[in-house]
Amino acid sequence: MQQLTKEFDYGNVMQVPRVDKVVVNIGIGEAKDNDKALDAAVGDVVTITGQKPQLIKAKKSVAAFKLRAGQTVGIKTTLRGRRMWYFLDKLLNIALPRIRDFRGVNPDGFDGRGNYSLGLREQIVFPEIDYDKIDKLRGLEVSIITTARNDDEARSLLTRLGMPFRKR
Repeated sequence: MQQLTKEFDYGNVMQVPRVDKVVVNIGIGEAKDNDKALDAAVGDVVTITGQKPQLIKAKKSVAAFKLRAGQTVGIKTTLRGRRMWYFLDKLLNIALPRIRDFRGVNPDGFDGRGNYSLGLREQIVFPEIDYDKIDKLRGLEVSIITTARNDDEARSLLTRLGMPFRKR
């Protein structure tokens, strides 16, 4: 915290950026036809995060995707407090190093307002997921929401937390 205060010359300790919440999201297009896929994805998210996700419904009907308004298209869960820190610790120290040919996360995943999004191709990088019991490999998106005002502050915060950014 003192390092960030010195680096960005904050006048008040409350200006120092911190992680506000982590959102874990899985898009499940096949859930409209297959209820078992939805149940399996919900089970995976509960196992990974320790928290039951909420269902994301389609807002509009889209004929090209054979989608009607109100159908479930994904699930998400928002982690805060102790669960958030536990998940971040597990992500940084266990899950990311288990990815095949891992050379670091993409440094371009920032949104311009100090938030970082990271996509994982498969859920089996988390040790709680048993490879023999999953029906399908599913990707998931992890969004780390910070109180930083810009990307440089957030990048510095996440680097100090142990986020392994790829060298450009």
